[in-house]
Amino acid sequence: MHNRAIGFKNLLLILFCMIISIGSFINGQECDDSTRNIANSSVYIENRNAILSSLASKVIISGGFYTASIGQDPNKVYALALCRGDSSSADCAGCVNSASKDIISKCPNHKEAIAWGADAPNPPCIVRYADRYFVGKLELSPIDAGSNLENITWNLTQFNQTWKSLMDVLVKKASMGSSRLKFATGEAKVTYSEQIYALMQCTPDISQSDCEICLRQSMAAYESCCHGKQGGLYERPNCIFRWEIFRFFGATNEALLRTPSPESSVPPESTNKKITKVAKTIETAEPYQFNFSAVKVATNNFSNENKLGQGGFGAVYKGKLPNGRDIAVKRLSRDSGQGELEFKNEVLVLTMLQHRNLVRLLGFCLKGNERLLIYEFVPNSSLDNFIFDPIKHLQLDWEMRYKIIVGIARGILYLHDDSRLRIIHRDLKASNILLDLEMNPKLSDFGMARLFDMDQTQGNTSRIVGTFGYMAPEYVKRGHFSIKSDVFSFGVLVLEIISGQKNSCFCKAEQEAEEDLLTYTWRNWKEGTAAKIIDPSLRVDSNDEVMRCIQIGLLCVQENIANRPTMASVVLMLTRSMSLLVPSQPAYFMHPAPAVSDQSKSDSDKCSVNWASITQLNPR
Repeated sequence: MHNRAIGFKNLLLILFCMIISIGSFINGQECDDSTRNIANSSVYIENRNAILSSLASKVIISGGFYTASIGQDPNKVYALALCRGDSSSADCAGCVNSASKDIISKCPNHKEAIAWGADAPNPPCIVRYADRYFVGKLELSPIDAGSNLENITWNLTQFNQTWKSLMDVLVKKASMGSSRLKFATGEAKVTYSEQIYALMQCTPDISQSDCEICLRQSMAAYESCCHGKQGGLYERPNCIFRWEIFRFFGATNEALLRTPSPESSVPPESTNKKITKVAKTIETAEPYQFNFSAVKVATNNFSNENKLGQGGFGAVYKGKLPNGRDIAVKRLSRDSGQGELEFKNEVLVLTMLQHRNLVRLLGFCLKGNERLLIYEFVPNSSLDNFIFDPIKHLQLDWEMRYKIIVGIARGILYLHDDSRLRIIHRDLKASNILLDLEMNPKLSDFGMARLFDMDQTQGNTSRIVGTFGYMAPEYVKRGHFSIKSDVFSFGVLVLEIISGQKNSCFCKAEQEAEEDLLTYTWRNWKEGTAAKIIDPSLRVDSNDEVMRCIQIGLLCVQENIANRPTMASVVLMLTRSMSLLVPSQPAYFMHPAPAVSDQSKSDSDKCSVNWASITQLNPR
């Protein structure tokens, strides 16, 4: 039986032959050899060294997790540090400091590297840097892994059952953590005298679903290689998984989590004073404020030739910065109702929201009454320009549409549950979903209600922000909104993507009366002919995955708020094989009305829905 006080360094570890990224692995560091000797710029090296040397002190005041950047393209450096959830402040700083020095020493000319530091017997940490933005993006390689050489000698059937049960519990617990900490530990008895202990942690910038993917991939890889050994370790850029037959972890360091942090999550009820504190810290770290004259030049003086579109909050223009980077500039069309400082602080908080399915807000510009928001440029325009276009919709096969649906769901989940502050979008629609070069969806216009002095958590409002056809009935009728309002809009989007038809302008040849998309889908679902709503160009008929998505869409648009799933549940429904509930009648269900002859009604009239007649609008 093992000595339970055994130290980490005394473990017999064998490295797996699974370091799958191109590079060299040196004592817990992964240096990306594809960029060896490319970082000859002294500016990049200086930026790299400066940001790494600052991580140890910053990670402590940030509660054990810290991300930052320094410099300007092409010498900009992004960095991240994560301490294990049971680290003391001293151990955390010591590990990050040691790992940072090791990276500088062993990866001197690399533009990208990662280290899984460990000062035995203290808890390890993760330190990484790159010349590319990686925060919020799940990356499964490179890998640092090992196992104990000794085999389990207990009853293997009982061991396997206990091991699997404990790991499933910890995966759920860790992945459902907060935007500050995704960490879980646990133990379970196998026999009267034998126990197993396990620890799981993810970087808190990734979503719940991505955390679960990372941990389960590590579990599966370990099982296929070394299951039955007396312990193992698996470390990736976004997660850590370790188990042993002795206790190797301590209690979660709550004191570290309570440390005041400029990078900590800002709860929904944050006061302007708290947001100001965040903003002042960010302002010194990266130049989020753009020069108005430079933006004016970049957009050719906001010319019509550069105009990309017009939204409810203002016009959007394409611009090109002097370094050649394309940007999108939203020129807000009306007074936000906030002072300059409050507006600036709100924007700075929104820049902290980073996810691969969100359009990245780069910064802002203030000059007099001008309010400009600067975003990354997303080249493929918006989703509505594809699914509702008679030609372009042919480019979207089912595989691509499914990827778009899942991506939208993950973006909303991040805003609701995994971001630094909860955001309810309130205007989810096809034109607010942008597509990048690989047709990955990115949500735009999130947080607009915050900038216009509107409460963004839940409650009542007399200022309706949204688009008819996508808005939940409780929001339209009474101004009540919550995360379930976004769930409703998502459901409408799913059905539009599957059908290739607009909810508010819906026509089918076999319609006997005026119907909107929700009514048509519900009627066919009840009659067992739901395949009729599928875009004929998909040629998938009653494909199980498509039918499942129709059912998920109907679950999201149910009239009863309590019956609608959360986005966390939606993501699981889309990515896991699990049984689905039977949906109830959707909101805005239109009972059959007498058919109107073609002579008395134009095609455009037949293809429209009078939303005001369906629901009583908030009169305020």
